[in-house]
Amino acid sequence: MAQTMNRPGAQARRVNPERKPAPWPVEFYRSAVGKKWAMALSGVAMLGFVLAHAIGNLKLYMAPHDGEAALDGYAEFLRRLLYPLAPEGVVLWLMRIGLLVALIVHVHAAITLTQMNRRARPMRYQSPRDYVAVNFASRSMRVTGFVLLTYIIFHVLDLTIGTTNGGFVAHHVHNNLVASLERPWAAVIYIVANLAISVHLYHGIWSVFQSTGLNNPRYNTARRTVATAIAALIGVVNVLFPIMVLAGVVERV
Repeated sequence: MAQTMNRPGAQARRVNPERKPAPWPVEFYRSAVGKKWAMALSGVAMLGFVLAHAIGNLKLYMAPHDGEAALDGYAEFLRRLLYPLAPEGVVLWLMRIGLLVALIVHVHAAITLTQMNRRARPMRYQSPRDYVAVNFASRSMRVTGFVLLTYIIFHVLDLTIGTTNGGFVAHHVHNNLVASLERPWAAVIYIVANLAISVHLYHGIWSVFQSTGLNNPRYNTARRTVATAIAALIGVVNVLFPIMVLAGVVERV
């Protein structure tokens, strides 16, 4: 045993080498607080996009030809943001890249924060009730987060690139959306995914208040009201899209 302990290199293997200091933003992100802030800020950015996207898509419910012109015009407006100051489509792509970065940061922070929490609590909860009470929100966030990540990939392939949408025609947003949602299996995907969005948003908005220090018990009612209202609004609006298309209320023009 003594020989093992005194073997050259044994002490070096037992002691972690000193980590070189990194710039403050990196060091902050390495901490649990930093990861929570990263998740909160990236989540707020994506929430803004989801809310604006849902409001913009309300044009789908206008009279058939008016709805087509309004929705396609809205898409054209996004493509021409800051044009001619910036080339057509550049600002839209910068927004997409920004959302992709926010998504990557959000997912990475969630995974690494979960790993940190597991290392900090190596022992399981003593009772199943405690486990369910403490972990329901975090477990549902992981499940809904995975559903949303899969849905985002499908959504891009279906309505941005058109790979999975046989009726896809570039820049014809209204008809592309209807052509996709006319397929019952695709409509089910959109319904399930948007229900998952609502659950994820509810817990996410609640967590934003905690991560930013606004978790005083006096504000719990207001926090719950805000989280419920936003999650319900986005969920109802988005779930109605496929239902109305399947019911024939909204048709291709």
